[in-house]
Amino acid sequence: MDNQITVSRQAMLDEVLEGLHQTKKYLPSKFFYDERGSELFEQITRLDEYYPTRTEKNILENNIDEIANYIGPDAMLVELGSGSSRKTRLLLNRLSLKAYIPVDISEEYLLKVVNQLRRDYPRISIIPVFADYTSHFKLPTMGGDYQKQVVFFPGSTIGNFRPERARSFLEIIASITDDHSGMLIGVDLKKDKAVLEAAYNDEQGITADFNKNMLVRLNRELEANFDVEKFRHRAFYNEDEGRIEMHLVSTEKQQVHIDGEDIYLEEEESIHTENSYKYSLEDFQALVSDWYSVKKVWTDEKDYFSLQYLSKK
Repeated sequence: MDNQITVSRQAMLDEVLEGLHQTKKYLPSKFFYDERGSELFEQITRLDEYYPTRTEKNILENNIDEIANYIGPDAMLVELGSGSSRKTRLLLNRLSLKAYIPVDISEEYLLKVVNQLRRDYPRISIIPVFADYTSHFKLPTMGGDYQKQVVFFPGSTIGNFRPERARSFLEIIASITDDHSGMLIGVDLKKDKAVLEAAYNDEQGITADFNKNMLVRLNRELEANFDVEKFRHRAFYNEDEGRIEMHLVSTEKQQVHIDGEDIYLEEEESIHTENSYKYSLEDFQALVSDWYSVKKVWTDEKDYFSLQYLSKK
């Protein structure tokens, strides 16, 4: 049975208005991922400039046997923000799983992916969960028919959270998983500023379209009236904070209506849409230390990216 949890219009509206009424305006990055946003992100992952996806995939491919040994047989694999599940196929091909639980906020997109996966992996029980995994949600009840739960959180999505929010997220995941569960997590590492900024400012402008698509979604789902052409994409590395920041910058003074409320923007005022924190191995170990122990770290030859296996304390 599918466990269907969706974000209500009112909850979305409340979060959007809260962010836009701040002195420094922001929008929650989770609202990037409607069906179109998910498709655009998949395009981003294939760009030459965007190293994280292919680097993480290479780490998985080069270390798959050792990774499989850490996960072990008959596990329940829970993937957060599963998207297309392309990298997950490497695990599905290699592991002897009892169940695969993809969790994603984009219901339409996830259903398409799950239907294909069920055809390709008929022996694995695949149970999608439509949920905002940054809040408490329930995992399907499987009884005792698995050896352990392993959360798969690839793509360095942990970097989208501010450190205090990342700790809250880790606490949530620890609270909904078994005592002996593990986590296989992708973590982007600190590196040269030019490499980082190129990854979020591709020449084709797909990342810009991805950023602006959030406004298209708000227009459609919240009956807002953003003029998308009056915003430009901006992404840069904030060295003091150790993060890439993405913004939508208003190209002129303008007024936006959302559900009867007016939002005013000055020329060159920005709406902060995403952070992507970069970690050293030591910093990340300290971040997770209240809930997890780092058991193994795999990196690429340039030390651009890491895949880490964590064990719940």
